[in-house]
Amino acid sequence: MFHRAARHFTTSTTLLAKAPPTNAGKKILGRASNNLSVGLVGLANVGKSTFFQALTKSELGNPANYPFATIEPEKSLVLVPLDKLVHYAKIYGSQKMVPTNLTIWDIAGLVRNASSGAGLGNKFLNDIRQVDGILQIVRGFVDDEIVHIEDNKVDPVRDLVIVNDELILKDLEIIDLEVEKVKKLQKKPGLSAGHYNINLETLDKLSTLLYDGIKAVNGEWTDEEIEIINGLNLSTAKPTVYLLNVSKEDYGKQTNQFLEQVQDWITNNSPNDRLLMFSAEHETRLNELQDEELKGYVADVGRDSAIGDVVDEVRLVLSLISFFTCGDIEARQWTLRKGSTAPDAAGLIHTDLQKTFINSIVYKWDDLKELSEFDESKLKAQGKQHKCGKKYEVEDGDVLIIKAGGGKAR
Repeated sequence: MFHRAARHFTTSTTLLAKAPPTNAGKKILGRASNNLSVGLVGLANVGKSTFFQALTKSELGNPANYPFATIEPEKSLVLVPLDKLVHYAKIYGSQKMVPTNLTIWDIAGLVRNASSGAGLGNKFLNDIRQVDGILQIVRGFVDDEIVHIEDNKVDPVRDLVIVNDELILKDLEIIDLEVEKVKKLQKKPGLSAGHYNINLETLDKLSTLLYDGIKAVNGEWTDEEIEIINGLNLSTAKPTVYLLNVSKEDYGKQTNQFLEQVQDWITNNSPNDRLLMFSAEHETRLNELQDEELKGYVADVGRDSAIGDVVDEVRLVLSLISFFTCGDIEARQWTLRKGSTAPDAAGLIHTDLQKTFINSIVYKWDDLKELSEFDESKLKAQGKQHKCGKKYEVEDGDVLIIKAGGGKAR
């Protein structure tokens, strides 16, 4: 069914003019989990590990001016922006705050022909398969002292095409193997042919899409097809946030000679993905300075850290939201998959609360964000206290009070 020699693809010329599909009421590509992770990837020597250090405020990474400074993936937990949590702790008079976090893996740099084993090859590609989303660093700064593995020339669109093509090639290999597996199962007596026909049709649709240079995440899929695709754990089915790594001067001015062409490539080739400009150089400097020296530096550059925006964008493409439980003892932030119900949220707090869930009291962020003090009776009188049942879909920023059987509440 799949004759690679007879077909070819190129991600630099594929055009997708349609708007990104919505996920409302549909299954979502990827693991059905609230504990999702993202992998920091890109070509070798584009500043990944430097950014990883800045992102995690650690020295776990191994930045160096040569390819493959990172070999084994390194893990760190990055705090999700605390604005809502800080406000809730203030108005509830909470004694402490418990934030949520995002798991980020620094993965070894990729090179051209990685899918054929070049560089760290299949190890890199297999490491990507273990994460739920991709944070891809793209070099957008010119510095003769920092080598570039592709002809030592800075060309972000070329780099985007290389990474995209290697991910596609690896996924095509996985699909080929799956087709062989399904065909063998199909021949066994007593098994439903219809089920395996649907699998083969989905695999054929996937293969055609990938050969056209379109990532699986940009396809139009039914719930049944999504179930099949999720079982394959394809790299091209993972959402991506692209980070254009620029000089601190460009970051401060929010301009860069490559920005427009990078955005055009993403719009034309992977419109469901996101682009942010950042500066690893700037983030590193922010971590090095303190007090008045730090304030002066930020004033000179004109912009603070981009890390909060990066985390927000990653959570957005992973369909992650936050809900909160608040009281005078603690204000706690929880991570939940978008589209989850109040009983799902209760299960994060304690499995017993999900099993015996009765209802929940919900306060909305828009009703609380201007308050200086939480007043339950006043909010109830204003119609801003909402009693919700099992079918309520939790929204980002909700404060929940879970009521469950046996007198349990949280």
